[in-house]
Amino acid sequence: MNWLTWSLLSAVFAGLTAILAKIGVKDVDSNLATAVRTAVVLVFAWGVALATQPASAVLGLSKKTWLFLVLSGLATGCSWLCYFRALQLGDASKVAPIDKLSVVFVLILAALFLGESLTWKTALGGTLITAGAVVLAWR
Repeated sequence: MNWLTWSLLSAVFAGLTAILAKIGVKDVDSNLATAVRTAVVLVFAWGVALATQPASAVLGLSKKTWLFLVLSGLATGCSWLCYFRALQLGDASKVAPIDKLSVVFVLILAALFLGESLTWKTALGGTLITAGAVVLAWR
């Protein structure tokens, strides 16, 4: 499968995540709900990793790789804590579009830190995503 197929599957699972999480946080503290979800992700991710790579591959990771994966994990944790709290307080149909503004932040940060092109197409797409999120979240 190519990147587009994997991206579409990611979007489908992210959509399911919002609905399932909204139901799951109804009668529980959002931080506890995030911890439960994270534990499931941890076990699932290690299961998949160990099924596809030898355990010794962990030892081959560079310090730079460790640093950026740990920082990415911390950013993910912060994102999930905020997302679950937002789901607990708001409608999933309003929270999810605002959460997807992450695409706009990726466009900007990728241009600044990775040297990726910020073209008229990416600027237009980012503007449309922003406009769509505002329209969907508008009361």
